[in-house]
Amino acid sequence: MNQQKLKQVLLYALAVGTAKLSLAGCYPLIPGLFGALLLEEVNRTLLLIFTLFGMALFLPVQAMAKYGMIVLVSAAAVKLIEWAYKSCRTWIGAAVCAASAMVLTISGEVLQIRNRNSIWMGILESVFVFAFVVVAAPLLHAFLEGGSIRGPKKQTLVKAPENGERLQSYAESFNGLSRMFSQMSRQKDGFALEEMGKMQQEITGKICISCSQCALCWEQENSPMYQVFYKLIHSIEKLGMPDVEVNRELSEYCPFAREVTEEAVGVFEKARLNMAWYNRLLENREVIAQQLDAMAYIMEDCAKEYVDISKEEGKMLASVKYRIKERGVNTQEIHLYEKTNGRLSLQMMLSSKWGNCIPVKEIAKDVTDGMHKRMVPSKNCKTLVGKEPSLFIFEEEPSFSTLHGVARLAKDGAQISGDNFSFLDLEGGQTVMTLSDGMGSGIRACKESEMVIELIEKFLEAGFRKETAIRMMNSAMVMHGEDGMYSTVDMAAIDLYTGACEFFKIGAATTFIKRGEQVETVSSASLPAGIFSQVEIEKSSRQLENGDFVVLLSDGVMDYLHVPNPEETITEILETIQINNPGQLAKHILERILLFTGGKAPDDMTVLAAGIWER
Repeated sequence: MNQQKLKQVLLYALAVGTAKLSLAGCYPLIPGLFGALLLEEVNRTLLLIFTLFGMALFLPVQAMAKYGMIVLVSAAAVKLIEWAYKSCRTWIGAAVCAASAMVLTISGEVLQIRNRNSIWMGILESVFVFAFVVVAAPLLHAFLEGGSIRGPKKQTLVKAPENGERLQSYAESFNGLSRMFSQMSRQKDGFALEEMGKMQQEITGKICISCSQCALCWEQENSPMYQVFYKLIHSIEKLGMPDVEVNRELSEYCPFAREVTEEAVGVFEKARLNMAWYNRLLENREVIAQQLDAMAYIMEDCAKEYVDISKEEGKMLASVKYRIKERGVNTQEIHLYEKTNGRLSLQMMLSSKWGNCIPVKEIAKDVTDGMHKRMVPSKNCKTLVGKEPSLFIFEEEPSFSTLHGVARLAKDGAQISGDNFSFLDLEGGQTVMTLSDGMGSGIRACKESEMVIELIEKFLEAGFRKETAIRMMNSAMVMHGEDGMYSTVDMAAIDLYTGACEFFKIGAATTFIKRGEQVETVSSASLPAGIFSQVEIEKSSRQLENGDFVVLLSDGVMDYLHVPNPEETITEILETIQINNPGQLAKHILERILLFTGGKAPDDMTVLAAGIWER
């Protein structure tokens, strides 16, 4: 016999024993315990049998008839309510049991017309039954759920330990490959002494080997030809050809000076070409090393399991299940996880008891009440609980909410803007807005910036860190290999739980933070993405407060203000605008900018604005 069945047997025995307990000639514990267990949905047939059996053992015939009718009427009424409304709340079930007790008691006493004080005892008994059911029902639920929070598993919610270990092993392998690629150092523009010696041997092997003076020039260690060749090689390395003085000195010692010089220049050109291709190969390997590092990070992150605190929070989860049960929803499996950022995630397998559809928003209210913490359905959660069991995830609601707005203009004469942007909500309570300005304008610039935005979005949605997503995007642009394919990247990532905002800039214009009439700037001096394999990301962070606005601008907004200090001008504009709508704020900024350009758009202009407010 498992623990759950043993608890039910104890409750059935308690239902039998209540018939032996009386208060002032009444037996209120019989309908009270029966009603509480009835709402808990134990085996109702067995509950009724054991309750009637207890009354048959210990109650007089008249009392047995009265309380037998009370439990039968209560069971029928609760069943009818559940059929009509697809659920039965505790207070409704308690009211049904109390009303049954009061009506039957009063009816019996009126018919007997003996002791009218018994009518008041019946009223007090019904009040006791109501209070007992309301108090006992959640306690009995907690008793039955204690130590069995997880319930029967139909879908595994916890990651298998062996899978985590396997992912960790894969991550270590990718890290090892990345280190191997990174250990290959790139050659500089100059040549090492060993390489110069090989070039000298190649030149002499082709020219000097057929000369009758070869032995005189090279067999003696103090031969002047060693010094002359050294000057020749360094002269070609520096100028691309030997200077006049080196040519004159070489002609004094070598009858084939012109042939030696031509061969040396050819060898050096071939060596430079080989160096360029080798460095290009190493550059691609550096890109691959970065991608391997990123893959290793993702695998390590996937290998990290959330901390399952279901057993520690068993009472709280029992309270959640009780509230959900009252709404007519069965909970087949439930887990509470603490994520790496300290936030809670509740995962449940839910199904509708009666086959009807129940809005998840209603379930979220019960979860919030049970956990005493504001919980909301996750981003990809279903909106309705149906007959078939499904996985539902509830996350802690962030402390802040955001609204976004954008205003943009294409360059005069251009059909399409070269700027692209995105607003992305990530798992974990983060919202990210990104702005990319492709080099130039028109369709090509638009395709460049569009590719940048799409790559960053895909990497972020896959779980990569912001820096890693930017580096992966830059690697893709470098490996694409198209000349002039450069784009700026301006990213602001807002943590909606804490209000902290991280800024990532690659060749981007200044960002502005507006707090009432105060304006703060975040500047950058880095180069655009796609130029070098090792991209320089300028990262900074700021703490946002209720009512703050973050404003991102493309280069075209600030480059054509025709003022000595564009940042000061934008700051003055923001200080004078008193608008609480991000869309209207972006529109007003762009309108004020056009006053400086005479209403023209010399370049693509884009303004993004995001406001943050406490919930």
